[in-house]
Amino acid sequence: MIWIQFLAAALVIVFAGVHLARYGDVLGEKIGLGRSWVGVVLLAATTSLPELFTGFGSTALSALPDIAVGDVLGSCMFNLLILSFMDAIQPEPISARAHQGHALSIGFGLLLLGVAGLALLAGTRLPVVGWIGLSSPVLIALYFVSMRVIFTHERRRRAQETQEVADHLRYAETSVRSAALRYTGAAVLVVSAALWLPQLGAELARQTGLGEAFVGSLFIAITTSLPEIVVSLAAVRIGALDLGIGNVLGSNLFNLLILGLDDVFYRQGPLLAQVDASHGVTILAVVMMNALFLIGLTYRVMTKRFAVAWDTGAIAAVYVTAVGLAYLLRG
Repeated sequence: MIWIQFLAAALVIVFAGVHLARYGDVLGEKIGLGRSWVGVVLLAATTSLPELFTGFGSTALSALPDIAVGDVLGSCMFNLLILSFMDAIQPEPISARAHQGHALSIGFGLLLLGVAGLALLAGTRLPVVGWIGLSSPVLIALYFVSMRVIFTHERRRRAQETQEVADHLRYAETSVRSAALRYTGAAVLVVSAALWLPQLGAELARQTGLGEAFVGSLFIAITTSLPEIVVSLAAVRIGALDLGIGNVLGSNLFNLLILGLDDVFYRQGPLLAQVDASHGVTILAVVMMNALFLIGLTYRVMTKRFAVAWDTGAIAAVYVTAVGLAYLLRG
């Protein structure tokens, strides 16, 4: 029965995610924002709603800190694996076609991961504000700084470009009101499915004996990342590669904001001081995967000998290795 409920939640998220990609692109066109900005902010925030509500349920309602942290960090790791999926369905490497402004998102993501990693290592030795760890206000503040910097960069980039003008007539038949209503409806479905996940994860951990940290980092993380998978692959299919990449990288930034918010919801002490140290494996893996994509984006991988280029292939290898280590270290 537990697996049937998991499958039901996953199917709802997949269904809603397809609509999020389409109507997110429509709204980006109608409002006049670039695909990268829409991906980093609008789509990323929406597709990360499962992580937000799973985190709230795991901390404020159920006191399952390892599920909450495992979901956030595991989702960051799985989101980067999506880049390999996107690469596999393209004839040429995605890093050859993506614009280099994505390096800003990667850089800020690495910065936020560093803050989370230091907090995990420090445990109870960091100062607290009430019950909240010092790292959490830093994570929240850095997220909004990153959004401001990325917005400024994207606005400047779009002012210098003219080739996207033709895109303005792509969704001429769809009104802003219709797109907004359909986008909102899909978002509601995503949130509704996400509310199932914390208790399902805890029950799955109990039945399998795998431990909450491992279940949160793998099963819950993959399920809550289904919107990112569907949206990013759908974006590639409609020719909006930067929208898909922006969604992946922006979702990771939003997930690290969620990590700070989860600490606010969790009133039993600093969140990262209460969880298993094995989450450090996930943080290191996400750092390595970000670094690999940044190298590919800067070097401009132009060809690939296999289904994926070397940069996204290495990202997949890091993911598999990290899952194996997390299993061995599960608590």
